[in-house]
Amino acid sequence: METDKIEELFKNLKDEFDVELPTTGHQQRFLDKLNLKDSSKVDKAPKRKSYKTFLSIAASILICFGLFVFFQNKMEVNDLASVSPELSQTQDFFTTAINSELKKINAQRSPENEVLISDALKQLELLEKNYERLKVDLKESGQDKRVIYAMISNFQSRIDILENVLASIEKLKEFEHSEQNPMIL
Repeated sequence: METDKIEELFKNLKDEFDVELPTTGHQQRFLDKLNLKDSSKVDKAPKRKSYKTFLSIAASILICFGLFVFFQNKMEVNDLASVSPELSQTQDFFTTAINSELKKINAQRSPENEVLISDALKQLELLEKNYERLKVDLKESGQDKRVIYAMISNFQSRIDILENVLASIEKLKEFEHSEQNPMIL
């Protein structure tokens, strides 16, 4: 079926094909023009190509060096874990405790305690910003013990805030429960 369509197409286009023969010497003139163009490009191309190649290689090396330096500087994070293995364990303990308390708070989130929780999260955000400044101070001070103590105190303050929020949520629940079920005396 497809061959019928192709044959029909050729029959329709029969008069439109260019079937004239080129003039004599056409092939030689074409080859002469081709050789003339090739010889003019051969002289100029290697100079441009080597210059462009050199610049490309130099630019690639500069970009790679810049990325290396950038990522080296990013990798140097000074926090408690970078001071000693013991402080690394301390940081891991506090981080785990904070995440655990946050999960407990989010599990008990309700419209009644939303204001309380959002205030606590704002306080945690401020402490986190303070901790980031302490990390810079730690790097600049050469691991000064006062900065290390301030970082540990920051972690403890976060945990204290979260524990206070959980206690307040429990008191709020107890109060609501006692409002709904008053004791008969």
